[in-house]
Amino acid sequence: MASVQGYDVEVVEGVRRFVEREVLGKAQALEADEVYPSHIVKGLAGLGLFGICVPQVYGGLELDIPTYAKLMEELGYGWTTLNCFINGHCSASSILAKYGTEAQRTSLLPRMASGELRVAIALTEPSGGSDLQAIRTSATRLPDGTYRLRGNKIFITNGERAGAVVVLTRTGRGKSAFSLFVIEKGRAGFRVGAHARTMAHRHVDVTELNFDDVIVSADDLVGGVEGSGLAQMLDALETGRIAMAASAVGLARSALKSSVDYAAERSSFGQPIGQHQAIQGLLADMAAKTAAARALVHEAAQFKAQGQRSDMMAGMAKLFAGEVCAEVALNCVRIHGGSGFVSDFPAERYYREAPYFILTEGSNEIQRTVIARRLLKGDAQAIGL
Repeated sequence: MASVQGYDVEVVEGVRRFVEREVLGKAQALEADEVYPSHIVKGLAGLGLFGICVPQVYGGLELDIPTYAKLMEELGYGWTTLNCFINGHCSASSILAKYGTEAQRTSLLPRMASGELRVAIALTEPSGGSDLQAIRTSATRLPDGTYRLRGNKIFITNGERAGAVVVLTRTGRGKSAFSLFVIEKGRAGFRVGAHARTMAHRHVDVTELNFDDVIVSADDLVGGVEGSGLAQMLDALETGRIAMAASAVGLARSALKSSVDYAAERSSFGQPIGQHQAIQGLLADMAAKTAAARALVHEAAQFKAQGQRSDMMAGMAKLFAGEVCAEVALNCVRIHGGSGFVSDFPAERYYREAPYFILTEGSNEIQRTVIARRLLKGDAQAIGL
């Protein structure tokens, strides 16, 4: 593998070429089309991107976290819908690769790596989102060793098209109250509920999942042992937050380029608007903050790759990159003026997509709390501060 700055250059270049060929200049039309972009999803599968976190022995790419982050940045540069197809699935595969039983890995990971089986993560409930300890979905162990699963999940990305889900449930009390189950669809009582109407990513199904006395076996318990679910999920979320931060950087880069191009082409008062000091100030801030966000994401990815506890670093990357993305997207609309308010230009799409990276994988308000608590415990030295 050729590498630079800690990531696999060849893999990243392959994805960049795919984005240039299939997505750039086409994202507006792809989003407006009523037809699900199956050819794009097949292209992602052909690149092996559903196997980013799957060990090679099971047919995956087994890429390191810095390369994963860089791939997500390149996908986000093209169309952040692509990231939504990939990220939750990769979180699920990383959980199974690291914590699953050998039977679970053998049964699921090869199909996940090829894209034959897409897997969603089911966390959020009507009573709680970022606060995972507030979940109420429960799995009660029955005398025959099976479990009865009851509960309702909402806002589940790829909830309709995924063939299986990794679901966080209560199986006890206290710190060991939570467990993960991996459940393929087709079980009695397991059904997809209402679809949410979202402001962006219209081809990404966001649904309710209902578990009405679903009977699952002990073989479906991730790792085969109760009580480890919260730690398993939080570990995966650290990587997921870095991936979302990288996606936000990709979107910010795209919004910045669109702004620079428009500022060079559009004229007012006899000169390109890019010659006006007010526009130059916006562009300079957008570029500086996007570059800073990218650097922080890269550092967080390197930190996580070293195997260290990364909730603070991942939280800082997601917090900063998400906020920068939203600011850059808004400034892109400002620079486009009235053109930024219509769908002929991508500026309005950037503006709709950007809030996603503030809200998902734990809201930015939660990230601030996590960061502050770690600082107050004196943990700043762990990241060199």
